[in-house]
Amino acid sequence: MNPYLIGITGGIGSGKSTVSQIISHLGYKVYDSDARAHEIINENKLIKDKLIESFGSDIYQDSKFNKKYVSKLIFNDESAKTKINSIVHPEVINDFKNWVKENKIEKFLFKESALLFESSSYKDLDKTVYIYCDKDIRIERIKIRDPHRTRNEIEKIINNQISSDEANKLTDYNLVNDEKKLLLPKVVKLLGDIHKDLYK
Repeated sequence: MNPYLIGITGGIGSGKSTVSQIISHLGYKVYDSDARAHEIINENKLIKDKLIESFGSDIYQDSKFNKKYVSKLIFNDESAKTKINSIVHPEVINDFKNWVKENKIEKFLFKESALLFESSSYKDLDKTVYIYCDKDIRIERIKIRDPHRTRNEIEKIINNQISSDEANKLTDYNLVNDEKKLLLPKVVKLLGDIHKDLYK
């Protein structure tokens, strides 16, 4: 039997990585799509060549992906983000498929991805979890995590991501991460609900 595949997503600053870390600490394997994408961008020569061809050599600085340059690029031209994703995402999808094969003895495998719905990759999964958090809390979290970003830039990123209303129509589970209640019990309950639903 193949593992059940469960996606974890949420808008920037929602805390999806924190939820993923808790799930990982509880003994489940989690594929971090964003981290793997960055590794592929920095290590895969074919991908590097395609990005340089499309955006010029400034997209890398000291052989590393130039996040500051890319942030400005995307801020001024939203189509640049679409182009970067079209180059990188097919490679990440293949990488995830290989990871699933390597871990096929597991009952559950989780995939964390910021673009789970936007990329339509949720369609290849058995269940999805959407991490919800109030916009103002998310902005404060991002300002602490990414001090180089302006509030304007953060709000533009949030507005360009799928809305919580749209996400709610596509997801199977919602987990609120508003810092009002402890997160661990919520994650434990979520895992219990997933077990019940998949083993009905």
